Amino acid sequence: MSHRPLPGRRSVLRGSLAASAALTLPAAAGAAPAFALSGRPGAGWGVQTGDVTSDSGLVWVRSDRPARMIVETSATESFRNPRRWHGPLLGADTDFTGTTRLHGLPSGEQIHYRVLLADPDDPRRTGEPVAGTFRTVSGKRRDGVRFLWSGDLAGQGWGINPDFGGYTIYRAMAKLDPDFFLCSGDNIYADGPISATAALPDGSTWRNITTEEKSKVAETLAEFRGNFRYNLLDTHLRSFNAQVPSIIQWDDHEVRNNWYPGETILDSDTRYTEKRVDVLAGRARRAFSEYFPVSTLRPGAREGRVHRVLHQGPLLDVFVLDMRTYRNANSPDDQTVDPQGILGREQLEWLKRELSCSRAVWKVIAADMPLGLVVPDTTEGKPNIEAVAQGDPGAPLGRELQIAELLRYIKHRRITGTVWLTADVHHTSAQHYQPSRAAFTDFEPFWEFVSGPLNAGAFPASALDGTFGPERVFVKAPTASNVSPAGGYQFFGEVDIDGHSGELTVRLREADGTVLFTQVLQPGRVGQ
Repeated sequence: MSHRPLPGRRSVLRGSLAASAALTLPAAAGAAPAFALSGRPGAGWGVQTGDVTSDSGLVWVRSDRPARMIVETSATESFRNPRRWHGPLLGADTDFTGTTRLHGLPSGEQIHYRVLLADPDDPRRTGEPVAGTFRTVSGKRRDGVRFLWSGDLAGQGWGINPDFGGYTIYRAMAKLDPDFFLCSGDNIYADGPISATAALPDGSTWRNITTEEKSKVAETLAEFRGNFRYNLLDTHLRSFNAQVPSIIQWDDHEVRNNWYPGETILDSDTRYTEKRVDVLAGRARRAFSEYFPVSTLRPGAREGRVHRVLHQGPLLDVFVLDMRTYRNANSPDDQTVDPQGILGREQLEWLKRELSCSRAVWKVIAADMPLGLVVPDTTEGKPNIEAVAQGDPGAPLGRELQIAELLRYIKHRRITGTVWLTADVHHTSAQHYQPSRAAFTDFEPFWEFVSGPLNAGAFPASALDGTFGPERVFVKAPTASNVSPAGGYQFFGEVDIDGHSGELTVRLREADGTVLFTQVLQPGRVGQ
């Protein structure tokens, strides 16, 4: 493997980073992890970086009180002659969160950083620094690229269980030392309260850390913020965030199960007093932008959107889709004309342009929902469809029409190296799409890989829709529904692009890192 060695990173993790990020789980349920100097701002929620490029990156932190964010960077963990960045004033308007954009960084280098929080009235009074590290994108092909992806965290009532070790999957992912982590959505379950205990099939008890905000479905801005804050109570997640930069997208559970714009919650769902989903989505989006370092959502960003492209050097571009904000209403999805689809016309045209402009060897399309797996929506008591496929194996209908348009475009524009990655369905699988098996044939073959959940209920494999000719080459899923993390079936995926051959290797892994399936793809092919 051509991936370059990283001298110094491991010593960082054993030293300052481990001390500042890998805090123990709080003893009191819902209590913030903290060790701040008395009377000074504390950053007990850890640090994280996101949307890292060849010369820039976003650093995130949350304070326990009003504070000025300061970031220092260095080429070494000793922080000799550090470069200092003055960030925003953190206050109640952002739930004391903030991001600082670092720019002018060296390409392909390990960046050591530490965040200090200063008293706004006395800059000399600072809390304990919190350290982290990340690697900027390399412009050298020979360095290769390696990243991980998954999704679905703290779903179906399975939260942080100290007896189980917390979110141990993040410990396994950190050992692989990826360049970045792609989270494919459902970073929280705003519609999924977490109780103190849950019964397991063997008669034992699952025990959760609980917080007030996770005791009910999220409706207020404070409750959405509390959902994002809940996951940061986990030591493994905080440690992972301090080591590995992220690329974050969202899906339905950041708001509510299977939501779509303009939806009204049925009166029969008495959990909600706010019935307008657009109102809930606005609050969720604000909290999402506060708790993740997303370049297109940070204050002052002109775009104000989740979908974006992240250039990861000559080998890789990552196209992050938003299959929530612009979709049409969930329905039987059998209409013969559907200009809006699941992406909306504007996002579809954006994706076409960006794919055409890409000169990267590989174009990873990060979708928050699968293409050929049937995902039903019964939240309104109707046989509606939540994703793209509706189970009719014939010619494209409904949202499939938009995907057919995109696949046709990729073929006729001779766009090479497209690979689809997703999560959402709470099992892991690999699907190969082939025109010779399909009802719609005007496209080139391609692969779709599914991973997840990170820590949520696992579910049986979804049915396939034959419109685009998918063949399920591999799958691992339970036969029962809502299998707890204690029962297994928690997954993440790895993508490793070799800097010499350009080969892309996908590995589907279990929570402990065990490889379940491997597929090697060759560069330079239209579709794949």
